[in-house]
Amino acid sequence: MLQQILETMFIDPELLAELNEEQKQILFFKMRQEQIRRWKENEKKLEPEERKPSTKKVEKVKSVNWLLAADNDVWVWVMGEGPGDKPYDQICDEIIAERARQQAQKEAGELRKEKEKELIRRFSGAFKLGEKSAKNTSRQKEVEKKAEADQATKAAAEHTQIQMELKQKEEEERRRQEEEIRRLEEERTQQLYINLKEAQEMVQRNEREDPVWRESLRKSKVADERRRSIAKQARDDYKRHSLKGIERGKVSAISQNFQKLQPPVKPPIPPRRFGVNRKECNMRTEAQPQKLSNNSRESIIRWFKEQQIPLRAGCEKYNDVIAPWFHGIITRQEAEELLSKKEAGSFLIRISERMIGYCLSYRSSDGFKHFLIDSSKDSYTFFGVDQLQHATLADMVEYHKDEPVTLAGAELLREPCGQQREPPDYANLFN
Repeated sequence: MLQQILETMFIDPELLAELNEEQKQILFFKMRQEQIRRWKENEKKLEPEERKPSTKKVEKVKSVNWLLAADNDVWVWVMGEGPGDKPYDQICDEIIAERARQQAQKEAGELRKEKEKELIRRFSGAFKLGEKSAKNTSRQKEVEKKAEADQATKAAAEHTQIQMELKQKEEEERRRQEEEIRRLEEERTQQLYINLKEAQEMVQRNEREDPVWRESLRKSKVADERRRSIAKQARDDYKRHSLKGIERGKVSAISQNFQKLQPPVKPPIPPRRFGVNRKECNMRTEAQPQKLSNNSRESIIRWFKEQQIPLRAGCEKYNDVIAPWFHGIITRQEAEELLSKKEAGSFLIRISERMIGYCLSYRSSDGFKHFLIDSSKDSYTFFGVDQLQHATLADMVEYHKDEPVTLAGAELLREPCGQQREPPDYANLFN
């Protein structure tokens, strides 16, 4: 199950809702580790295949190191909450002001280009007229044998005067355009600043006038702080839980070696159980939820027959009889309906209907809990956990009869929830 999520880097939202806070934290950490592993593989592929033999410099190996806090856990920085960080509102104000300045410069540049094109178009005709006048004067001088030298000199002087006037007008027009552009930039920046101030005042006024919004903001901050506290507590509890299990010797490689030596045996379907309330069986049969598609169900059944039956999945620890807590492909609602008739501490292990794997459904004093079980490494462990690996599901159940699933919830597996239908819901897995 964990390998399937890490390959696709996606988890169904409904499946994610079934995870507790500890499993979510571990899942996110595993996904981040998988991203770093893929990044390192891509970096190796991009390295040149041929290297110069004479080079004696030590090549730098790219790597990623976690920054650790004082408690030796991964350090996490939240923008705006660290020492010396700017407030979130100030960062937003600076970003908005910078964007406004860039937009004003862009608009001023476009306006300058348009004005230059207009000046070139306006004065191009005057330049052509002056050139044509000069050529006509030259021809007239040649024809009249320089009889009108004074008039040519006067015309040249007038032409020079016209050019000077044109340049002066062009310079004045350019200065006027620059002043107009600066004025537009100042007006634009001032208007954006005014709008930003008005928005801030409106937000502050709403904060002062809307007690519901203030209360929701306070609750969200409290909830964030509580989630961070729960995540830290879950990590600490997980470490203590792992060390305690290893010290007691209930989780070891002995059970795995014993399981590998046993030949694969197909467990038989147990005989019909006596003492079952037939009224409950009829109600259970009539209230069937919507079933999965044939393709999904067939793939899960094929996975169980090919990979799990050789591992004695669902059997008791010391024989090949199917355990009373084992169930087939049933939904979360079906599991809760079965456990609703039992006392606190009741449990069952079912095959997940959404992903290839198992799920432990537990009846607590205040409701129901569901814990996903990872079986991707020929061992069984709660989702995302590496230390507490069990060779069989029966080993996991026996271990958690004495040790809680989570220290915060203290979930001890006391009473297995058996079958309430005939034939049992796991019949199609062994046919």
